[in-house]
Amino acid sequence: MAEVKSNDSIGRTLLVVLVLCLVCSVVVAGSAVGLKARQQEQKALDKQRNILDVAGLATPKMTGEDVKTIYESRITPRLLDLKSGELLDKDSSKFDQAAALRDPEQSVTLSSSEDRAGIKHRSNIVEIYLVRDEQNKVKEVVLPVYGKGLWSMMYAFVSLQTDGRTVKGITYYDQGETPGLGGEVENPNWRAQWIGKKLLDDNGQPALRVVKGGARQGDEYSVDGLSGATLTANGVQHTFDFWMGELGFGPFLKQVREGALNNG
Repeated sequence: MAEVKSNDSIGRTLLVVLVLCLVCSVVVAGSAVGLKARQQEQKALDKQRNILDVAGLATPKMTGEDVKTIYESRITPRLLDLKSGELLDKDSSKFDQAAALRDPEQSVTLSSSEDRAGIKHRSNIVEIYLVRDEQNKVKEVVLPVYGKGLWSMMYAFVSLQTDGRTVKGITYYDQGETPGLGGEVENPNWRAQWIGKKLLDDNGQPALRVVKGGARQGDEYSVDGLSGATLTANGVQHTFDFWMGELGFGPFLKQVREGALNNG
């Protein structure tokens, strides 16, 4: 009889463990589903805040509602065909950048000689952002760029004047470089150096240089390199070499220089 009771006790213990596991699984799954909408909303809000920041429209005390209101009134997302440089009349809210990168029909695989930024693939269509003034006139354009640093893929927004070459602002919003070294791409003092610099020369070719040891005073085509972070600085250089070139925003920026944003 004792043996039967022992087996019965073990069976009940296992049953309790299984029930607890099931309950915990249901709770965790329910929480994940319940939080997904909030997480997506927060992700969208962070993106909007970074775009406003690089466009010079953000303030330190902005609430989430402030971000939404200013973004909706001053920022116009548009889809861009990188190959042709044409803005598309499509709903950008339905565009999935990650899905486009995974789809061979919506992206291109870059050869080693083409892939200066170390990104391997580039989608055919990207979302860009037109920044409007209070009279609804386009005053600048925000472009998303990214490229490989020393330890991570580094993601940034860069804002350009309507001449299609002069920097209004830059912000690296997602990177995993070494704090105090490569992580200085987020330092406001380093970011401030970019304002007024020119990414392209008079012929529309990528011309900005991240200079090790410091940029020459008055040189509108160079910014200081990151002290002690040569490989991260190289990553920044390669990112802009690629994205401002023919496989990146080059065709679009050519049209911008010819006045395309006047009708944006």
